[in-house]
Amino acid sequence: MLDYIVVGLGLAGTAFCEKLRKNNKTFVVFNDASQKSSLVAGGLSNPVILKRFTMAWKANELMPLAKKFYTGLGEELQVDLIRDQSVLRILSSIEEQNRWFEASDKNLLQDYLSPKLVRNSNDRIKAPYDFGEVLRAFRLDTGLMINSYAEFLSAQNKLRTETFEYSDLEEHSDYVSYKNIKAKHIVFAEGYGLVKNPFFNYLPMQGSKGEYLIIRSTGLKESRAVKSSIFIIPLGNDLYKVGATYSNKDKNNEPSVSAKDELLRKLDAILSEEYQVEGHVAGVRPTVRDRRPLVGTHPNYVRINLLNGFGSHGIMVAPWAAEELYRHIEERKPLDPELDINRFSAMLQEV
Repeated sequence: MLDYIVVGLGLAGTAFCEKLRKNNKTFVVFNDASQKSSLVAGGLSNPVILKRFTMAWKANELMPLAKKFYTGLGEELQVDLIRDQSVLRILSSIEEQNRWFEASDKNLLQDYLSPKLVRNSNDRIKAPYDFGEVLRAFRLDTGLMINSYAEFLSAQNKLRTETFEYSDLEEHSDYVSYKNIKAKHIVFAEGYGLVKNPFFNYLPMQGSKGEYLIIRSTGLKESRAVKSSIFIIPLGNDLYKVGATYSNKDKNNEPSVSAKDELLRKLDAILSEEYQVEGHVAGVRPTVRDRRPLVGTHPNYVRINLLNGFGSHGIMVAPWAAEELYRHIEERKPLDPELDINRFSAMLQEV
C-alpha cells in the first residue's frame, strides 16, 4: 500500500512529489510527457503584470516561497535551476513613462518596480523612451528541472513513463487501486490533459496555447530580459527565447506558422540586429475561466484529488498550491477559497 499515486510531472506534479518526499510519504508517478507547457515555458517568474503595471495574484506572498523551493530543489538535484533575472520593460511613450512612475509609487508595487528609468545602452534594441526595471524577478530552467527530477525519481523506481488509463482506477472505502497498485490517495496534476479526465472534466479548463522561438544573435549581447509585446529572454551562448503567443483556439502542442510569423513581426519591431531562428516550441497552458488554480478533492470521491490550473504563473504558484493540497489531504486543512474546486460544484451537478 502506497500513500499516493501522482499523475503528471510538470510544475505541479514536481512540487507535490517533492512535498511527499520531504514528508517520507511513499508514492509512484505516472507521466507520459503528453503535456508540454511546463517544459517549453520561458521560465521567467515575474511578480508584475507588465501590460497594466499591476501585481500578479498573490505575488508578494508566493514569490519568496517559490524562490526558496526551487533553490532547495536545485541543491537536492545538484543542478543550477534558478538565477536572478533583471527584467526591462520597454516604455513606448512619455505617457507610459508617467504610468510607470505612478505604479512604482504604489505601496504594493514599490518593492518590485524601480522608480528610476534605465537608459537604453544597447543600440540593437529599439527603446527611444528607455526602460522601466522590474526588481526581484528570477528565471527557472523548467526543462532542466523536470528532466532532472524525472531521472531522480526513476533512479528510485518511483516513475512510470506510461499513459494513465482512467478506466482502470477504482476507489474503495480506504484506498484507491490502479491495476496492481494500491494507494491511500491519488493526485492528478496533468495540466491541460485535465480535459480528458472523466473525474474532473466538468471543471472550466479553457487552455491557452503558447509558442516560443529560440533565436541566436551574436550581436545582441543582452543579459537582461526585455519585455515589449513579447519577451526576449537570454539563455546564454548568444541564444534567446522569444515569446509567447496566446491562442484559445488551437489546442495542440504543434508549432504553427501563424504564431511564428506573429513572433517574428513583434521581434522585428523592437530589434535592429540580425538573428537566426534555431528552434520553435509550443505547449498548452492549463488556464481556467476565472484565472485561478484548480485544487482540491473531488466532491464525490474523497481519495481522488486535483492540482492544476496554474496558467501562465505556474512557476510562482506551484510550490504554494502543492503545500495547500498536501495539508488539505493530510491535515484536513480548509483550502484557500480562491483555489478550491468546490467553487464550481454546481457545474458537476449539470453534467
